[in-house]
Amino acid sequence: MIRTFLVPILAIIGMVLAAYTVVQGARPPLAQPPVVEPPSPPFAAFVAGAGLIEASSQNIAIGAPVSAVVTKVHVTVGDTVKVGDPLFQLEDVQERAVLAVKEANLAVAQKQLDKLRQGTRPEQLPAARARVVESQAVLADMQAQLTKWEALNDPRAVSEDDLSRRRYAVMTAQARVEAAKADLQLLEAGTWSADLAVSECQVQQSRAEVEQARTEIERRLVRAPVDGRVLQVNIRIGEFAQAGALAQPLMLVGSVNPLHVRADIDEHEAWRVRAGSKATAFIKGNKNITFPLNFVRFEPFVLPKRSLTGDSQERVDTRVLQVIFSFDPKELPVFVGQQVDVYIESQPVERAAPAAKNEEKKAN
Repeated sequence: MIRTFLVPILAIIGMVLAAYTVVQGARPPLAQPPVVEPPSPPFAAFVAGAGLIEASSQNIAIGAPVSAVVTKVHVTVGDTVKVGDPLFQLEDVQERAVLAVKEANLAVAQKQLDKLRQGTRPEQLPAARARVVESQAVLADMQAQLTKWEALNDPRAVSEDDLSRRRYAVMTAQARVEAAKADLQLLEAGTWSADLAVSECQVQQSRAEVEQARTEIERRLVRAPVDGRVLQVNIRIGEFAQAGALAQPLMLVGSVNPLHVRADIDEHEAWRVRAGSKATAFIKGNKNITFPLNFVRFEPFVLPKRSLTGDSQERVDTRVLQVIFSFDPKELPVFVGQQVDVYIESQPVERAAPAAKNEEKKAN
């Protein structure tokens, strides 16, 4: 009974189930609704591209002019800053010590210059005149003694050596008189203009060294380059700030009123975009949040695509023309670095067809 009836029945049931499974598998799958409904283009003819919101000053990566430890951070993320506002402070203990030395050298040089400008001290002149009179008196005494020795008629009364020593003594006294007179003239003349000029140059040099030391201290206080907002802070007190270009900037600052959108337009459609064209942006994830864009400029260099949307069908080997638009953020829930869908009004492709045909006819 089992072999006669049950086995064939089970076989028939298996065949029916297999046929049902094949038929169900052959049916096309039902189209699933998109997770996020895409926006509808606002123009009859348009060029679409992916846009990236950025600061109107572009996103400025703040770096350190020298490598040093951070001693203070003056701002936090989201703070509004003006040009010249301090952002963070680098260690400057050694530079302040150098400044103290330079300021002391400047003070010494300035005092020396003031001393030269005052000229000769009045109390030095009487002593100098007294030395002149004293040296003249000594010379007169030496000359009188020499005259007496030379007046002796008997050559045996004095030796030739004694007479020569007397003459040399007179010459020495004359030299001392001349030296005393020269010293007196220098004191009466006051400061020499050349010495004054050298001292003034030394003061200027010391002042320049002080300014150099102050500049080195000022370089260790990093300030805001533009009016804007602090977008990122990637440095903390006690951390070592490396000078130069970094993969992750120490801070990110930019002007956020207005904001800019940098739209990537495929090079194959770049010819359809004209300066001043109307444009609209849609926030990714909500097609109801849209805002108009104002044309700012073209970036006139077509470059490889860098801003990726993550779409599985996105081409990464294409080149794009970047178009810059501006908009007023107001109360829009947008942030710097956010991606948007950009639609730019353009001429229909069909309008270009007759021109292409005419060119083809001319070529033939």
